[in-house]
Amino acid sequence: MSSTYSRVFRSSPHRDAFDTWKAIVELLTQGRTGSDRNELLAVGGTAASVIAEQAAKDAAIVVTCDGPRTRIYTLHDDDAIDGSDAKEDTLGYDPLKGDWKMSLPCPAEDLDWVNNSLKKHSSRITARDSAESSGSETTKAATGSALVLDTKGFLGS
Repeated sequence: MSSTYSRVFRSSPHRDAFDTWKAIVELLTQGRTGSDRNELLAVGGTAASVIAEQAAKDAAIVVTCDGPRTRIYTLHDDDAIDGSDAKEDTLGYDPLKGDWKMSLPCPAEDLDWVNNSLKKHSSRITARDSAESSGSETTKAATGSALVLDTKGFLGS
């Protein structure tokens, strides 16, 4: 099983959705030019619309490759202004090494048009319902859920 690393990007109103996508592309390409960068930038409008919908607030953009898995979340509104939860630093590995793929979270009602739009520019970048998890990925909401103790079952009453 490979490792998983997470990054959290400040979005609106700190930066608009397209600038957020460009910052994510910069992280993933590590400043390199070439076909991977071009492919990511080609879906920029569609990715920005998903970011603007705040789909990546609780469900990660998931990038898989021949190395570790990368999960990317976005901060919005007051959290984006404050920025204390942001983690935009570089990764210590190439997140696009080998046969990489990306899954964008998307509101269910937008899933068809987002996937159709992505297909025009990439076979590696797809969208999924943001209410569902992707593989071993869990959403931040699920990670932060409260533990409920069944006292009746615990005490044997």
